[in-house]
Formats: sequence, C-alpha cells, structure tokens
Amino acid sequence: MLQQFTDEQLMLRYRDGDASAFEQLYTRYKQPLHRYLQHQCGNKATAEELFQDVWMNLIRARQRYEVTASFKTFIYRMAHNRLIDHYRKQRHGIPRSYHEDEILQNSWEFADPISPEQTVSGQQQWHILLQAIESLPEAQREAFLLKENTGLSLEEIASITGVNSETAKSRLRYAVNKLRKTLDL
Repeated sequence: MLQQFTDEQLMLRYRDGDASAFEQLYTRYKQPLHRYLQHQCGNKATAEELFQDVWMNLIRARQRYEVTASFKTFIYRMAHNRLIDHYRKQRHGIPRSYHEDEILQNSWEFADPISPEQTVSGQQQWHILLQAIESLPEAQREAFLLKENTGLSLEEIASITGVNSETAKSRLRYAVNKLRKTLDL
C-alpha cells in the first residue's frame, strides 16, 4: 500500500509517526546508499558504520523534516555529510579533491556469455573499470557514483555535495574523461 507514495510523502508520514513509512524508505534506499558509501570509503566495515549513522541521523531529524528538496537529495546529503565527518577524523583529513574547483558489479547486467573466453574478458574489463573508478579523486568519484548509481541531476549532486552546479559538472566531466582515458574509450 505504501509503495504508491512518493519518497517525500513517506518521509512526511514517518515524521508524523508511521513506522511502516520508514520501512518503505529503508527498503528503497538500502542498497544504493550502502553501495555509494562503500565505493566512497573503500572499506566494507567503515561503509556499514557510516550507513547505520546516516539512518540514525535520519531518525533523529524526522521531527524537523520539511520538504525543501527531493528525499533522494536529502538522504544523499546526509550521507555526504557523514562521509566528510569521517574524513575529518582521519589522519589525512578531507581529501584534496573536495576542495578543488574544478556500479556497480551488483547492478551490472551481463549478457549471457557465448564462451568462457568472453566471460573472462568481461570479468577483466569489469575489474579494470572498478580500479579506474577507485583511482578517481574522491570528489570526482562521488559525483560520478551519484550520477551513475542514483541518476541524480547535476543540480541535485551540487546540492548534496555543497558546491555550485558548475563545480559538480566539472567534477563529473573530469571523472568521465579520466575513465575514458583509462579505459581507452
């Protein structure tokens, strides 16, 4: 029954005390949000901790929730902020790429392989792609993953990451160009 509601309507229902609305939101965002955090921090245990923190922060913020942007923007902004807090606590601090102006396998659909050689080739290409994504500067990787994993617009990515639209666009363009160069596309 709750599947017919938008994310924003579900969050408003949750704010007003409907626990089943929270369960529906959690079901909708569990996998993509966890994937985003894991690809950003590169550590499964850390990603799990950050993931739990984001949902706890959402629970704490529910009474103050007002629809000012899409729920998707709201939850990914919370995840971005938690990720930045995580970086601040690290010895090296926030990665430099967040200050500059300037997939994955679980959601990848392979065609049925015709031969074992094609299967091996596809796995090798997938491994190369993952390495290329991981080698991107953090801010570029984040923009790329937000676009590719969630389908967010540039304006939503800018809002989530706290930069202007041109910076988000540049980060995405640089990421795509680096991936093309690495993959010789």
